[in-house]
Amino acid sequence: MHITQYLEEIITELKRSVSLISDKEAEELVNKILSSRKIFVAGAGRSGFMARSFAMRMMHMGISAYVVGETVTPSFEEDDLFIIGSGSGETKSLVSMAEKAKQIGGTIAAVTIFPDSSIGQLADITIKLPGSPKDQTKGDFQTIQPMGSLFEQTLLLFYDAVILRFMERKELDSNKMYGKHANLE
Repeated sequence: MHITQYLEEIITELKRSVSLISDKEAEELVNKILSSRKIFVAGAGRSGFMARSFAMRMMHMGISAYVVGETVTPSFEEDDLFIIGSGSGETKSLVSMAEKAKQIGGTIAAVTIFPDSSIGQLADITIKLPGSPKDQTKGDFQTIQPMGSLFEQTLLLFYDAVILRFMERKELDSNKMYGKHANLE
């Protein structure tokens, strides 16, 4: 197959996965983000990169958003929201963070393939994304892509769609958001 044929198949897989995401679950996440004081995000590996990009866009919208583990991240408190992106929902470091956030009394949102996972069970809000985990013998979603690529791509696009919904609800456009973009470069 040629690279463009692979790309077409990836896009087909993403279109198929989008149709399986619940608008109700997504809207619940949007509402909680808008009502929270601070938003914290985490993910491991490539899912962590997707979380970082989501935090960056929230910052551009004027939302106090932080990546767990960064040196400038403030403490997590009761009125805060912790969003965890994890395909398996079982990554030990993320489970530990979710348990700590639960002890503090904040709200946990899990974006995962497996809502019944450890992180999913700790979460107050769960958004099920289709995809295949790294160990593709455990998923029921077929993909030509390796490991968790389809979940990670869907996660990025889901986060970007959440941003678009925020923009709509807060009447923001790219020009208003650009004013919060880094300008020391």
